[in-house]
Formats: sequence, C-alpha cells, structure tokens
Amino acid sequence: MRPVTDSHDDRPDRARKVSRFVDRLRAADQRPGLVRSARAVRRLIPGDRDLGDALSTTAGHPSDRVARLLAEAKAEQPSAMRELGLAAVQVWQAVAQGRDGDTGETTIVFTDLVGFSSWALDVGDARALELLRAVSTASEATIARHRGRVVKGLGDGLMAVFGDPAAAVEAAYETCGAVSAIDLGGYRPRLRAGLHTGHPRKVGRDYFGVDVNIAARVADAAAGGEVLVTGDVLAKVDTARFTVRRRRKFRAKGAPGDLEVFAVVPRYDAP
Repeated sequence: MRPVTDSHDDRPDRARKVSRFVDRLRAADQRPGLVRSARAVRRLIPGDRDLGDALSTTAGHPSDRVARLLAEAKAEQPSAMRELGLAAVQVWQAVAQGRDGDTGETTIVFTDLVGFSSWALDVGDARALELLRAVSTASEATIARHRGRVVKGLGDGLMAVFGDPAAAVEAAYETCGAVSAIDLGGYRPRLRAGLHTGHPRKVGRDYFGVDVNIAARVADAAAGGEVLVTGDVLAKVDTARFTVRRRRKFRAKGAPGDLEVFAVVPRYDAP
C-alpha cells in the first residue's frame, strides 16, 4: 500500500509571502521620515555629504564607483537604504583619506609628457599605450615612496597631492628622472611637473579650486624634465636643500598676475 502524500505545492504561497515582504520593505525604504533621518545621518558623519554626484566621483577610485552605482540606483525614488549605503562609503573614504595623511594645507602636483601627442600620432595607439603604462608605473611608485597620493590620471600625466612640500618637490624631480630613463624603441619621454601649495577644496577623493588651477598652469609652463614650483611651495621648504632659479615673466591664464615661479632641483649632497 502506497503512503498517502500531500500533493499540495506550497511554493506559490511562499512566493506570495516573499513578494508581500519585499513590498513592505520597499514602502518602508521610501517612507519620508526614514529618508530624512538617513540624510540627517550623512550630514553628521565625517566625509563628503554630497558623495555620489558626478563631481564627487570623478577620481574613479573603487569607492567612487560604488558611490556612483548607489546614487544611480532608482535615483528618481527616495530611498533610506541608498542614503545609508552612501553614508557607509562616505565614512570609509573619510577614514581612508585620514590614514593617507591628507591635511588642510596640501601641495598639489601636476605632471605631463612633453611632445607626447605628436609622437603618439606617429607610432600609433599600441606603442602609445605601452609608454603610458611604463610612465604610470614609474610615476606612481616614486610618488608613493615619498608618501604622496595619486588623485587621478590625466591621459599622459597625473595629479597627486602631498602633505609635505619638500617631499613633493623631490618626488616630482625623481619622477621626471625615472620617466626619462624609459627607452621605448629609442624614444626617451620627457616629463614636466608643476607644484603649488594651498588649501584646495576636497570633494570625494578629488580636489578642486583656484589652488588646483594654479598648479596645473605652472605645470603647463615647465619644460621637459623641469620642475616648477610657486613661491608658496618654496616658502614651506628648506631652500638649502634645493638649487633654485626664479622663472621671470611668468604669465598664465587662471593664475594670479603676481605669482612667483621657480625652477628647483634637489641637492642630495646638502646636509
């Protein structure tokens, strides 16, 4: 005799229960009071309270991408869970940046390759990409050794920040030297660098403001293999450690008219 079995399939019942639970969870997630509370939490915790918008995620770090994905998830609907997710990334970035030694006063470094675009047109994308990878490896290793942080790559250059202006100058000079040692089929790239010390506005893991623009304009004025710094950088370092030559008649769009700029070379034999 066969045992009696219950032929009733309870899977549809379970599916309906799960669906009702998800609906209740979604309704709670969109409840205005909870959303306001989650946003209030973001205003109280450290970090960028606007994290998730296009401006705050331009650096492209993994945490920036996570924040962007969270912000874009059904962005047309309010969500307490989305706000709390962004809050978690916000705190993580604030802690990570503090660990990296970021301070209010920051020395900003811009680098780029001189003549890269013309050379790339001649050799093609494959060779150009090979060079950029070699330059990136040499640059990032040198910057890290001097306790700097690469903010972002800029095609044939990069932007980095330092808490110590002297370390920034040495890193920039040594990066130019490391890049000049690269030999790609007989081609030797030439890197230039510009530095400025100020108080840029930190947005996410990126930096913005007049001080950033000044550093970029100074870099544009440098020759291949040259490191140019503003007077604000020079005022923060022991000039006995460097050979300094004033760059006369410096003028650049977006930079103060009275900006003083100097070419510097570290003196490694200095006491």
